[in-house]
Amino acid sequence: MKPVVCLYCEGTDVKLATIGKAGDNLKVLRVASLTLSHRLQFAHSGSRQELMAEIEHGDIDAELSLDRLESSEESSQDQSETSDVTLFHSALQDLKISNLDYIPIVTEPAINFHLYDGPKDPNKKKLIQSIKNDLQVTKGIVVDNDSIDAIELNEKTMLTVFIEGEIPAVSLINQLANYNNRRYLKIPTVKTAELSLAYYVSQNTKFFPEDYSLIIYIGKEYSKLIFLEGQKLKHIGSALDIGTKNLHTYDVYFSKILLEMENGGVPKLDNIILCGEDRSENLILSFYGTFPEANVSELKFENIDYSVLNEEDAQNLALYAIPISVGVEYFDELSKRYAGVNFLPKYIQENQKTFQFGWHSYAVLPLLFGATFFFTFNILSNYKEIKDLDFEIERLTQRQLQNQTLVDQITPLDARINSFDATQSILDSASVGTGIWNKNLSKISDFIERRRSFWVTKLETIAQEEIKLTGYSLVRSVLTEFADYNKVSLLKSINYEPLRDKSAFAFTLSFKMTDEKLNKK
Repeated sequence: MKPVVCLYCEGTDVKLATIGKAGDNLKVLRVASLTLSHRLQFAHSGSRQELMAEIEHGDIDAELSLDRLESSEESSQDQSETSDVTLFHSALQDLKISNLDYIPIVTEPAINFHLYDGPKDPNKKKLIQSIKNDLQVTKGIVVDNDSIDAIELNEKTMLTVFIEGEIPAVSLINQLANYNNRRYLKIPTVKTAELSLAYYVSQNTKFFPEDYSLIIYIGKEYSKLIFLEGQKLKHIGSALDIGTKNLHTYDVYFSKILLEMENGGVPKLDNIILCGEDRSENLILSFYGTFPEANVSELKFENIDYSVLNEEDAQNLALYAIPISVGVEYFDELSKRYAGVNFLPKYIQENQKTFQFGWHSYAVLPLLFGATFFFTFNILSNYKEIKDLDFEIERLTQRQLQNQTLVDQITPLDARINSFDATQSILDSASVGTGIWNKNLSKISDFIERRRSFWVTKLETIAQEEIKLTGYSLVRSVLTEFADYNKVSLLKSINYEPLRDKSAFAFTLSFKMTDEKLNKK
């Protein structure tokens, strides 16, 4: 479970306790007592009233006074709020602000109590409606459903609690949210100081059924009187405008206690439990002098782990009795052990909504839903079409690659086919030339075979159809005979060149390649 910060504001005094739960054990993680720069309930009302009084008496010029009023209030408010929220933030040092829940604690004058003796409907909503009707008839007060709750006081009576006006602690929590750049901090519920304190004492202190007990909480500016009969709440006294700052004698307490005992039908006091700012020995002795039969003691927190606190805070834990009691009640409610009074005014609920809508926004919601559905459907349809087109493009791309491979294979074949005619012509012409060479060389070879005194040493091409023969002959007349044998031959030169011991003639002869068929024609 998330730790909770229980925040109790009364005048300029703020008490807070951070409480966590591990298993079934509650642990006090942090306590702090803050003194704010101004009252949260009536911020700056004094300065405004003083200036308006000066204007009425004509001490200062009205126009200038109004300017001074607004400027002075704005500047002082900014400075005071900054200092207050800085104190609050410092009190939660080393804790992650966004991981905490915050419970504002209300007391008088923000809340009022009303006794309801009408029929008790088991349906909580119908019961609250009956209480609201009774409240409107008897006191002329109209209350919203989110600002009223009730618990059973005894078998016949319900104790109704309802909120009027702003809740001081909520303002401080919202300032802390802004200070940490957050729109809001989680507020799960709003608790009542008197009822939470009474619940804690009744659950953790054992009384006899016939005992009457008084829980007295003494603050710096206010004090509270809560009466129990046995373990049950009997009566809640009006808040006393006395505290450690303005207390001159304890006799004031005793007269107020006796008056509230008479109002609440409390005949005696068997137990007195002290908590808050003053738990001194002098106070205890004074109570013993006025109520000698009562057992006077300081409120203890024996079932809560507060080992992480420093020694001073641990010794003064009763100073934070109200915020600690609220934390205990809240976690017991989460564990379904108890159902107490809870508030969550509408303006707090609206502030904590992720999306804040007015009535006209809800009217537009169907249109927004329809438009969202339409555009979402179109987007998904287009997305599917795009996906299909991408698939088709991929398929065609693969086909193109395959076709390109085939084209690459066909191109050399096509080139070979296109060059076939030229190749054929070359082959035809080559075959014709080969035949001419073959016939002429055969003719030369036949002549040489018959005339063994004649041979060729070199053959080279002079023109396209003319070759030059170089060789030797042992008989000169054979050369003339060869020239006559080949009518297209021309004997160029004959030189005497003896070979070893024989006479020989070197010759050069020009020989034209001719086709006999053409010559015959």
